[in-house]
Amino acid sequence: MPAITVSRGPTLTIGGLSKCTGVNIETIRFYERVGILPKPPRSAGGHRIYSQNQLMRVGFVRRSRELGFSLDEVRALLRLVDGGRYTCAEVKAIALDHLADVRRKIADLQRLEQTLADVAGKCRGGKVPDCPVIEALLDFRH
Repeated sequence: MPAITVSRGPTLTIGGLSKCTGVNIETIRFYERVGILPKPPRSAGGHRIYSQNQLMRVGFVRRSRELGFSLDEVRALLRLVDGGRYTCAEVKAIALDHLADVRRKIADLQRLEQTLADVAGKCRGGKVPDCPVIEALLDFRH
């Protein structure tokens, strides 16, 4: 992916950018506040004006977030892209770190699934005082 830089061409308002990317307007403003998206120039009327490259950048961030990358990981990827001197190995290292985190979360969810299945399986649907699900939730020592 080439460096994401401002270019000439059709421009978008924040509403247009939101519509094209599927990213909420408030999220776009948040990305500006936290430095993921550079603050755009403004029209004479004070409206934000976004370039096609900013459209690409927001799309990149959106897709990265959909894949579960944290904002810090997205920043790291953008620093590599913005510098224009990234190697595939650098990007791969970030992706592999994220993959390890995803695998940890999957293992945690599988343990959670098993625990919930075990607890719910013990429930006979009787009265609350004899409910194993409530008993398990009250047992905070685990």
